[in-house]
Parts: sequence; C-alpha cells; structure tokens
Amino acid sequence: MLEVLHIIKTQLLTVKQTRGMQEMEIDKKGSNSDEISTCSQEDNENVIRTGTTWTSVAHIITAVIGAGVLSLAWSIAQLGWIAGPAMMILFAIVTCISSFMLSDCYRSPDPVTGRRNHTYMSAVRINLGKKQVWICGLIQYATLYGMGIAYTVTTSTSMRAIQRSNCFHREGHQAACTYGDSLYMLAFGLIQIICSQIPDFHNMSWLSTVAAIMSFCYSTIGFGLGVAKVIENGKAYGTIEGVPSSQKVWKVSQALGDIAFAYPYSMILLEVEDTIRSPPPENRTMKKASAAAIAITTFFYLCCGCFGYAAFGNATPGNLLTGFGFYEPYWLIDFANACIVVHLIGGYQVYSQPVFAFIEKCLSSKYPNQGFIHKFYTIKIPCLPPYRTNLFRICFRTAYVASSTGIAMLFPYFNEVLGVLGALNFWPLTIYFPVQMYFVQKKVRRWSQNWILLQSFSLVCLFISLFSLVGSIEGLISEKLS
Repeated sequence: MLEVLHIIKTQLLTVKQTRGMQEMEIDKKGSNSDEISTCSQEDNENVIRTGTTWTSVAHIITAVIGAGVLSLAWSIAQLGWIAGPAMMILFAIVTCISSFMLSDCYRSPDPVTGRRNHTYMSAVRINLGKKQVWICGLIQYATLYGMGIAYTVTTSTSMRAIQRSNCFHREGHQAACTYGDSLYMLAFGLIQIICSQIPDFHNMSWLSTVAAIMSFCYSTIGFGLGVAKVIENGKAYGTIEGVPSSQKVWKVSQALGDIAFAYPYSMILLEVEDTIRSPPPENRTMKKASAAAIAITTFFYLCCGCFGYAAFGNATPGNLLTGFGFYEPYWLIDFANACIVVHLIGGYQVYSQPVFAFIEKCLSSKYPNQGFIHKFYTIKIPCLPPYRTNLFRICFRTAYVASSTGIAMLFPYFNEVLGVLGALNFWPLTIYFPVQMYFVQKKVRRWSQNWILLQSFSLVCLFISLFSLVGSIEGLISEKLS
C-alpha cells in the first residue's frame, strides 16, 4: 500500500512539473517528505514577467526612499563632515554587496537554471532549512510590525508640525506653539483601522502609487529647502567632528541606526526580482538594477543629508521637516508634511498587509472549521462594490493597529525609534542570511579564503548593528525617563 501511494505521489509531482505549477519544496538535507509550510503562499509559475532593469530600479527607489531620509541630516550632524558622508557611502557599499549575494538566491540550487524562490523566506527555507525559516520569519515580521510603530510616530509628528507651522506664521517664530502627540496618533490609528480592512495587496495598488508619489514630493522639498537655506546663509555650517555632546557615543550609535534604517531593502528584493523577465538571467538584471538604484539613492541621501547639515550645522533638527529649522514658506512646509502623512498612511499598509496575510492564512489552515475565521459577511456600502469580511479579520486587524498605536504613544521618539528598527533589521536580514545562503549556493568550503572573508564581513556588520541597537535603546529609555 505504501509503495502504491509512493508511485501515485511521484506521478502527481511529475504532472505538476509538466504544467509549470508549484512543487513540493525540498530542504537542504534532500528529504522529499517535507512540505512547504501551510502559511506560505502558493507559487504560480504561469505568471507573465515583464520587468526590466529600469522597472526594478523604480521599485527599489520607491521602497527605499521614505521617512528615513528625514533623519539623515541629523545623522551627519552627529558624525561630522568626514565620518557622516563616509558612513553613508559605506552602508551603500555593504547594501550593494548584500543585494548581489541575495540576487543569486532567487533560483536554487543554480542561480540561473534553478527553481524560483518567490519570497525571502522561500529562499531561506530552500537554502538553510526550516529552523532558519522560523528565525527569519520572526525577525522579518517583527520588523514589519515595528515599521507600523515608526510610521505612527512619524505621521503624528508631521500632523503636529502642520499645526505648529501655521501657529508660527500667525504669531511669530518665538511663540510657544506647543501641541501634544497623542491626539494625532489616535487619529492616525483610526484611519489605519479603516484602511486595514482592505482585503489584501491586490486591492491597494492605487494606495501604493499615491504613497510613492508623496515620498518623492517631500524628499525633494526637504532637499530644496536645504539648498535654499545654504544660499541664504552664504556659507555652509558644520564641523569635522560633528555635534559636541556629553553623550557623543550614544548619539553616534543612534546616527548609525538611522542610516541603517534608510538603506536596506532585502525584504523586498526577491519579490522585485520575481517580476523580471528572462533572458538574460534574472540575477544579472537584478544586480544591474541594484547597483543603479543604490547609486541614485546614495546621491539623493548625500544631497539631503549634507545640505541639511550645511544649512543648520550643530543645530540640525532630528527631523528635517518637523524640527522647524525651516519656518517659511509655511505653506510649503505644510504641503511637505501633508505629503508625509499621505505617504505613511499607505506605507503603513504596505508593511502591515504581509503580516495580516501570514497570520490569517496560518490560522485559517490550522482551524478549518471555525466559523469565526471562515464565515464571511457581505456589507453593502453606498457608491462602492459590496465588501466581504469576517469577524476574525475585523477583530485581529483592529487589535494589531491598536497595539502598534499604543506602543507609539509610549515611545513617540522619531530618531530613536528609527535607530532601533534599523539596527534590528540590518544585520540579520541584510547580512547574515544572504551570506549564509551564498555559502550554500556557491558551495563555499569552511575556512577557505572566501569563507573567512565573508564571515569577517558579517561579524563587523554584527558589531555595528549591536552598537547601534544599544545606543538607540539607551536613547529611547533616556527620552522616556526625561
């Protein structure tokens, strides 16, 4: 009986191969009895891929340039004129090396002819095994949850900045114009509770498009205001050693965390590569796209960061558009902050929808007979198509947004929150897993020259991540206690 079942199983797998459908994935030990996790999405080999080098560049730049750009002037101010730009270039080089290694993991076991890995976790599962997948997944989804907290903090700061900007315009730059954060965070949380009921990514392309346009608007405005301020001053401020401080070490570590937050895009790299047509091989196209995107992003970051520091010197605010180094034209400040709000409303969903899909798919598979999870209701909304939902989706997504809003209200500190997230994400997802998968893909022997070189590279990046993490956590605690 077992032999008959084995033959049937083999034949079914052969049929799936001929039709180009998803197969059972095999872990690195070669066992053919392990199945893909029920929580992962099915692969569709019939998708028509039309992506090119330049569409990939556009995807990467859209994903990378975001709220992190607003903290770069402050980061350069903590590091100084030499170390600041140097560290940004160093992070760009590290990100480029990592992206090259990760690009080769799109197909396994051969980077050109192997089976496609449509997501980051799929690549980890195939190359490193199931235990590493759980670690990777925990870090990845914790980072996605943290992004929601960071976006809540950033949005409330921008909403408050609009009110303060109008106040300064009416009453003068010396007016108090102080407002709290909590009300704005609650308003943002309410908006996200509504937006979170969007079923999935396929129903929110319009929101992502608007968010991308907004990110370019406020980043360009910040850059332009910095240039205008330098011209107005008639000179560039700043020093080689950066801002003098009794907490210099902690500030430097937070600055490194903020730069780390602004750069890596490892979580979406394989998803972008999955859109690329072939021939030529996808990894070759992706490497070109990564190099071009990182070069463009670095140039943009250096312009924003350096001109921001040159405009304000040691008085550079933590957030270039909300720290009120700029007061006029007030309407442009208001517009830039409004762009931030609109961008982060969409950005919150971009980072939250994968968590929603993962949890709901897991619980749906684990409890197939639970009406609370599987019973759908149709709601008719005037002027809109009928909306289908269930009680679990409403309750879970509402609780998710409420928890991230609550944590943001406890720690409403822009630079420190970005530093913590940058440090947590940088080493494991950008360095460790790509290096380990590269060893498996290229069959790198232990203690060979390449193995020693890449392990040393990984250890140095680990030290930088830990240094940034400790400093950013210290900053969070200090701000909370003060």
